Amino acid sequence: MGDLPGIDEALALVLAYARALDAEDVPVAAAAGRVVAESARAATDLPPFASSAMDGYAVRSADTPGLLTVVDHSAAGRPAARRVGIGEAVVISTGAVVPDGADAVCPVEQTSGNVQVEHVARGDNIRPRGGDVRAGDVVVGAGERLGPPQVGALAAAGVASVHCARRPRVAVLATGTELRAPGEPLEPGEIYESNTVLLAAQLRSAGAEVSLLEAVRDDEEEIRAALARGLEFDVLVTSGGVSVGPHDLVRAALADLGAEEVFWRVAVKPGKPVAFAVRSGTLVFGLPGNPVSSLVGFELLVRPALRALQGERDPRPVYLPGRLAAPVRRNALRDELVRARARVADGAVELEPLEGQDSHMIVRAAAANALVLVARGEGELPRGAAVSYLSI
Repeated sequence: MGDLPGIDEALALVLAYARALDAEDVPVAAAAGRVVAESARAATDLPPFASSAMDGYAVRSADTPGLLTVVDHSAAGRPAARRVGIGEAVVISTGAVVPDGADAVCPVEQTSGNVQVEHVARGDNIRPRGGDVRAGDVVVGAGERLGPPQVGALAAAGVASVHCARRPRVAVLATGTELRAPGEPLEPGEIYESNTVLLAAQLRSAGAEVSLLEAVRDDEEEIRAALARGLEFDVLVTSGGVSVGPHDLVRAALADLGAEEVFWRVAVKPGKPVAFAVRSGTLVFGLPGNPVSSLVGFELLVRPALRALQGERDPRPVYLPGRLAAPVRRNALRDELVRARARVADGAVELEPLEGQDSHMIVRAAAANALVLVARGEGELPRGAAVSYLSI
């Protein structure tokens, strides 16, 4: 067991092979979820002109307080036609251009009559040109994944398209004579195939384009042919067939097809019999057939690889701090990912381990929203112990 790589060592080996894919221009309206390949810069100052921060009157601060004469209106998209002179004011709407001559905006709540304004200082309630960003400044840096705030910022800064790494194309293959599609009748010894559904959902959440290959029986020729199709993709993820049984044929078939195995088995529970191989730039992950093992192996190794292929600045799993709501026994030989339910209590995240931690118990795992990292060791971690966890 001591020769097996730990989680961090296995991940480092994976990331050493996960090079960012070629980039392409993506319209900003379709760029949410993509990773920026080169920094996106503002095409304009934002705001592109001095604008009012509220409804009121554009005035000369030197004229306040005082009774002013309204000479024009400035609305969003319809600037005032004339300059503000001594003793004058322009009615102005939020977001409208501040007219020449004015150096402050008096809020409508601070006025009365026609038009008595209270004192305002120079610059009050005016958004200066370029106060948010200047043309040419970086809006979103290379290696950042775009979410709603980022695409909104890019559009506001006049960016029409973003240079992003293309989405990884991923093939998913399940192996096993016992597998049947959900809804089909089960014969003795058969089970429903759920791993490709699980993995496809995880892959899409990681930004991949997913192709589900038809599940194959435990037959050498069928497995070899299916793997050959999968090796044409950027990433191939298999489920089952990577342990030590007589029907675990995937690793041998990959070797026959020229894939170089980087490692097989990791000192982690669940998910020990995971395999990682490469061939001509294709990354191959052989995940165990037990569904919880597949789920965990994906989060620890496959998701970071997909993030690296898309050029994320730091593709590693994001562990969050929490504390145990119940004691957990440690494994002496392997780090363990314990399924748990996270909740907030007394201003901190508490993690309640679920009953039924066996790697085949995917229905029990459906109640989990966290994977708690329990480092290998002796004894148990007590209730209230500080731990790290992954959100799932």
